[in-house]
Amino acid sequence: GVPYFECPVGTGVFAQPGQLSASGGVPASPQAAATPAAAVSAIPSAALDDDEIVIVPAAVPSQFNSSDGAFSLGQPVMWNGKKSIVRYIGDVEFAKGEWVGLELTDTWGVHDGSVLGVPYFECPVGTGVFAQPGQLSASGGVPASPQAAATPAAAVSAIPSAALDDDEIVIVPAAVPSQFNSSDGAFSLGQPVMWNGKKSIVRYIGDVEFAKGEWVGLELT
Repeated sequence: GVPYFECPVGTGVFAQPGQLSASGGVPASPQAAATPAAAVSAIPSAALDDDEIVIVPAAVPSQFNSSDGAFSLGQPVMWNGKKSIVRYIGDVEFAKGEWVGLELTDTWGVHDGSVLGVPYFECPVGTGVFAQPGQLSASGGVPASPQAAATPAAAVSAIPSAALDDDEIVIVPAAVPSQFNSSDGAFSLGQPVMWNGKKSIVRYIGDVEFAKGEWVGLELT
């Protein structure tokens, strides 16, 4: 009953960092993750044979929360009446201000998380859109706010019983906050990886209640 991240039913698994590799098949590492594209010139040409090394644009780092605290990565929201999941929060190159990258879950969008060649997040092709925070509401249809987002489940006892009539207020378990990077720096939220030979995307990093140590939540693609 503990929510760690959102993904389509039957596509979520947990693994430990040592069981994962970069989506190209080469185990990710802090050094590899930190290798800038400019460093390609320093790699001997022989090392590029047989597709051993592939340099792809790194996704733009996302904030975990919107600046007003109303939205966070992995949160289900509504956009134009459409169900979606927050996959990116922050600045973009195509417009000014703070934008939220969304993965639509029950209809088609526009892109796969990349816009004009810049990767912001990963999602199935044709399910991604960008919106501004003011265009979004909590998935129940009630506009999210810093106060609502900060309301702990324990605060239910302080809400007058009359306020609970007619389904006006619904308290659901909040997702466990995720780290943005694994402790060794090898993996980050939204990164495509391989697990047991299967393509997947990192959706959660951190502690879990069912086992000790650091775990990575994956959405199999």
